Amino acid sequence: MISGIIGKPADVMQESQDGFTVFQVSIPKDQIGIIIGRGGKTINAIKNVLKIRAIKEGARVDIQVNEA
Repeated sequence: MISGIIGKPADVMQESQDGFTVFQVSIPKDQIGIIIGRGGKTINAIKNVLKIRAIKEGARVDIQVNEA
């Protein structure tokens, strides 16, 4: 989903611990504003879609955006 927004592949690292998964996404500095969106609306929408999928699978997840 994020790759579609920024137009190129993003580096994603996945860390799992005690049933909680964190996805750390590295985005180029000039693209972070696009991912976060005005008032955080874009990243919150991405998080909501991810959480809906996780609830269906019985998992707990979070996504963190880091500057590459």
